[in-house]
Amino acid sequence: MSLNPPLNEWRSRRVWIVGASSGIGLALAEALHARGAHIIASARRAHALQTWAQAAPARQALPLDVSDGAAVAAAAESAFAGGPIDLVVACAGHYRPQRATALDLDELIRHQRINVEGPLHLLAACVPRLLAQGHGHLSLVASVAGYRGLPQALAYGPTKAALINLAEVLYLDLRPRGLGVSVVCPGFVATPLTAQNTFRMPALLTPEQAAQAMLRGWARGHFHIHFPKRFTLWLRLVRCLPDRWAFPLIHRATGL
Repeated sequence: MSLNPPLNEWRSRRVWIVGASSGIGLALAEALHARGAHIIASARRAHALQTWAQAAPARQALPLDVSDGAAVAAAAESAFAGGPIDLVVACAGHYRPQRATALDLDELIRHQRINVEGPLHLLAACVPRLLAQGHGHLSLVASVAGYRGLPQALAYGPTKAALINLAEVLYLDLRPRGLGVSVVCPGFVATPLTAQNTFRMPALLTPEQAAQAMLRGWARGHFHIHFPKRFTLWLRLVRCLPDRWAFPLIHRATGL
């Protein structure tokens, strides 16, 4: 069942990806550009963005720090000045493994500022414009780490759980107004962030595989896009289990 209008024709579409200098965001920018979309790429790494944008036409670099509300607002004004935007992707993220036995308050707050406040800044800047133009799609990149509390995800997991809930509320409010909303929950993807992990990551995907999975989800009009299914379906099941079953299962599965 399609919960959103399918996005399967990208030629001449305008896409703004926030968090596009590496990992999933960069792979997504490449994949959409190859399909004919005009890409507006944002991230803090201005030099990397400019190098990418100058390598081909229909690419625009718009550097910003997503935790800076004023910078996001200014970037949105510039992005929408070029015409309606068909897809806005909130892909910027921060991750450091952390457990409650080694609590780091500064890192906890940094996760909140980038992973939660950053998307909120983007929403504040984009939602009124998307409503005014009468069409468009907003996609938040969360994580399966937001399904359930997991070891080493003390800082990261709660921020992704917040994005899942946020996307659900956005869908209820915005879909009747003609806008599409989706939430993307990847499993393990080989990026600079997951390179910090010292444990074996099951069903590890490349950023390019993750980008293709996102494109398939949007083409099918999905609200909840999760991949790879051989991994994420098990986590969705654990999400539904009673706590007295889920907690021991998580301990056994992770060894933590």
